[in-house]
Amino acid sequence: MKRRVVITGTGIWSCLGNDIATVKESLFNGKSGIGMQPERLEYGYRSGLTGIVETPVITKQMLDRHTRAGMSEEAQYAYMASRQAFAEAGIGDEYLRENEVGCIFGNDSSAKPVIESSKIMDEKHDSAMLGYGLIFQSMNSTVNMNLSTIFHLRGVNFTVSAACASGSHSIGLAYMLIKQGLQDMVLCGGAQETNYYSMASFDALGAFSIRMDEPEKASRPFDRDRDGLIPSGGAAALVVEDYEHALARGANILAEVIGYGFSSNGGGISEPSDDGSVKAMSRAIKDAGIEIAEIDYINAHATSTHQGDMYEAIALNRLFHGQRALISSTKSMTGHECWMAGASEIVYSIIMMQNNFVAPNINFENPDEYSETLNIATHTIETEVNTVLSNSFGFGGTNSALVIKKVL
Repeated sequence: MKRRVVITGTGIWSCLGNDIATVKESLFNGKSGIGMQPERLEYGYRSGLTGIVETPVITKQMLDRHTRAGMSEEAQYAYMASRQAFAEAGIGDEYLRENEVGCIFGNDSSAKPVIESSKIMDEKHDSAMLGYGLIFQSMNSTVNMNLSTIFHLRGVNFTVSAACASGSHSIGLAYMLIKQGLQDMVLCGGAQETNYYSMASFDALGAFSIRMDEPEKASRPFDRDRDGLIPSGGAAALVVEDYEHALARGANILAEVIGYGFSSNGGGISEPSDDGSVKAMSRAIKDAGIEIAEIDYINAHATSTHQGDMYEAIALNRLFHGQRALISSTKSMTGHECWMAGASEIVYSIIMMQNNFVAPNINFENPDEYSETLNIATHTIETEVNTVLSNSFGFGGTNSALVIKKVL
């Protein structure tokens, strides 16, 4: 028999807050975490909008100087989120040293240390000036290598680089490994750097909103007047484990992962596809062994771009037209958390599930021809949320969908 896979710990470091309780209040109240960063305009961006994410303070009591030197910005976010996730799961240092725990994180860039290294070399022409930490900060696997070292993780250990589906795929892969009996517990999630170096090329594509006079109203998933996404980031972490393993150690089960679906569009590198989206969602639902009518809530990928939201709306209409599932994009509040988004949106969905509400798709004021038939939650709706579908779609046509449910 395939094993059941459950989530026993969550952690979050985002523009909505740095802990589960604060993020819950932001989601429930439809509070945006988006603001202006003038340094982006000074650097040459078209848009100064971004999710405002607090810089972690990691003290010497938490980690020694040698360890901190090798941590990139996104690794710091992931460390703070992972501490929370392990604490909620009831996992301490003794357990981690005595048991095999895996680590799969989504991360698809580490721009700042690469640029800093280049600047030093251009100025000093001496590689000895780069110091110890920049190599470990600059690799895409920076999150995994840091977390596995800090927490003594000795199971599966790799990074998923799959654009904006990275965090979702990390959970899906952890689910598959545990389901097949290859791991009992995996720390998984997603992390995204927020420094302005990392997003200039997106700005060059004209992908960002320039509604800078009203930052909190700039992210408008599915709205007719959307004009682009807002970059954001941080980290989300989840402790995923075998159901029987969780029961045996007396863990509090937050949710069960019951379905994972994926696909690739096979088209243009930046072109979304309703066919690809439908395939990933359909596979996740089939894997979950449920009917479409059983889904209570869909956390949409919708990033507030014209084409992306349009194709997802077409896909959602193909599968869910006339169904009761409520739909919202939490990116209306967070902006696009990129490599982290697929993981953070599972954390946000679990918060809703645990507290019986659906967070609103804020700033949805005027539907377009594709979104007008969707069952979009424009305000907070207090209701039981037992089964959730979460979508994540990325550049290069990579699609991921997860289905989670409440363990009653």
